[in-house]
Amino acid sequence: MKNYRHLSLVFILFISALCSAQSNGEQLPSWEEGMLYIHHINTGRGDAAFAILPDGTTLLIDAGDTSEKHPRTLSARNAQRMPNTNKSAPGWLIDYIQQFFPKGYKKQLNYALITHYHDDHFGELDSLRLKASDGDYLLTGITEVGHTIPINKMLDRGFSYPINLKDYAIQNQERFTSDIYGMVPTLKNYWKFLEVKKHKTGMVHEQLVAGQKNQIALVNNPNKFPEFQIRNIAVNGTIWTGIDNDTLALFSNGIYPGENPLSTGIKISYGAFDYFTGGDISGVNDFGGTDMNSIEANIAPVIGAVDVATLNHHGNRDSQNTYYVRSLRPRVWIQQNWSSDHPGDEVLRRITSEKLYPGQRDIFSNVMLQANKDVIGDRLNQYKSQNGHIVLRVHPEGKSYTIFILDDTSVKREITAQFGPYEAR
Repeated sequence: MKNYRHLSLVFILFISALCSAQSNGEQLPSWEEGMLYIHHINTGRGDAAFAILPDGTTLLIDAGDTSEKHPRTLSARNAQRMPNTNKSAPGWLIDYIQQFFPKGYKKQLNYALITHYHDDHFGELDSLRLKASDGDYLLTGITEVGHTIPINKMLDRGFSYPINLKDYAIQNQERFTSDIYGMVPTLKNYWKFLEVKKHKTGMVHEQLVAGQKNQIALVNNPNKFPEFQIRNIAVNGTIWTGIDNDTLALFSNGIYPGENPLSTGIKISYGAFDYFTGGDISGVNDFGGTDMNSIEANIAPVIGAVDVATLNHHGNRDSQNTYYVRSLRPRVWIQQNWSSDHPGDEVLRRITSEKLYPGQRDIFSNVMLQANKDVIGDRLNQYKSQNGHIVLRVHPEGKSYTIFILDDTSVKREITAQFGPYEAR
């Protein structure tokens, strides 16, 4: 045991020396086989995370693209489009992915996953959207990304549960028609995209299945990395119980709780390293207390302790309940945000509280608006970084990991800060 700990310490010090050689203003070290990279990309228009798995398999989680005509997008409560307005938000996603794509591999996304059908996660239609050159669909969010970069397998929460979103009567319910920037028109456009790509490129579409292990699997050299897996934790309010592939449905068929609780959640494990991301699930009730019937509360004991977690619902005030925070107790929190609602002050209090779990924790955010600084004030200094692309690099065999912050104001995307290495637990 002593020799093992000694070797582990030597490895960490070696990696630390390598990391310290990467000074600010330099380019991010290129992905190499055996490493896991997860890029949390800031466009100012919603969530997007580009992952390069240990064997070069690629995965995109969400492609947010809120409308440039939406009053909310144009208000002071919303982040600016980054790095500038020369491209659309998905246009900048494409540019980013192409810059950091693993060298020597065909530029394609082996998987793309949409967590749920909100604009800041999969796109939004308006009169500014351009028509695709290969079919009858418009370019927004995931459809624009998939128009330029081939997607082999498209994953989402499906369309039939707990309500059938393809049912004309359901589409015409007031809750879906009252907002001109609603999700139904964008969904219909997404369905056209799926059909075109199925026939023209052979893209496969699947609903993510809760409880499954390796529905998102390594495709290039899986046998070389047996310690890597992705487990589907939650989909449509159906959660993995932690036993084999067994699941538990929290919602009844025909009862629609809104999109956020239906978000997909996945756990990525690589050796000793664990990472969880859960879309817009929440866990706080209308009175500000922990909701033990929520998705967060139900999945927390199944996920267990992790090294890194993204903040559910961007860190909005209804998320990260006390039970969830105490159960996951990550060393690193990553906040993908775009609004002055992110983070809620009470959320920040929970995730930084050593009463909920002891020890250090570092928090990183893609952007922090002036409104947050005015209201929350100096407590935001608990963030290690408040702006920029957040890149998680997990070292071979998942023994340790480093956080890089990249400049989101420039197309060069150079390193502005780095943290770690942290030892995986």
